[in-house]
Amino acid sequence: MNRKPLLGIVGGLGPLASAYFYELITLRTKAEKDQDHIDIILSSRASTPDRTAYITKKSDDCPLPYMIEDAVRLEKYGADALVIPCNTAHYFLEEVRHSVSIPVPSIIEETSAYLKKAGYKKAGIMATAGTVSSGSYQEQLSSFGLDYAVPDEKYQEYLHDLIYGSVKKGEKPNLYKFYAIAEHLIQKGCDKLILGCTELSVINRDIGGDKIFIDSLEVLAHCAITLCGHETTGFPEEFDL
Repeated sequence: MNRKPLLGIVGGLGPLASAYFYELITLRTKAEKDQDHIDIILSSRASTPDRTAYITKKSDDCPLPYMIEDAVRLEKYGADALVIPCNTAHYFLEEVRHSVSIPVPSIIEETSAYLKKAGYKKAGIMATAGTVSSGSYQEQLSSFGLDYAVPDEKYQEYLHDLIYGSVKKGEKPNLYKFYAIAEHLIQKGCDKLILGCTELSVINRDIGGDKIFIDSLEVLAHCAITLCGHETTGFPEEFDL
């Protein structure tokens, strides 16, 4: 039996975003039949403690042991690489990497590298308070020589409401707030806006996409497909730079 590369997904962070990520990989892999697709094992541990609550010290319940347990289980199952479709979880990435012996690409590094290669100059960071406060995107963008801006407090609260008050609850988001945040960051001189929370990726899917945004979940899907040796389809040409 010829064994294909097996992709492991550390999911459930949150569940809807993980389901959309699996859908993205399936839709964007060039295939003519079932057997042309990537072999995937998805662990969707929705009970993993909230990443933002821990990072912002609103909770002592650490997500890391859950993430490491899932990563180790996926490797033991036979995964040849792991991906984590959650930007806030990047805070724990190095510890997860040290727990396994297979590649674990970074959604934040891949998104920042894309922006550099595509020629953008200043990125607006639309992400959870946990991601923003950790400085994960700020540090990575700076390492690529890119400028960035984060939302003012009012608009960061808008983001929290969109993520936690809408998408994670399965409710319809307030698109006025979504576009108000975007306009706010454009006014700060940003030429591209990072959807740096995978719940925001779900909103972007539902509105049909907008060229001002770079969807970190799409970037990670492209990375995962190519990492497994498959051809992609349906991505903007910029993704293949």
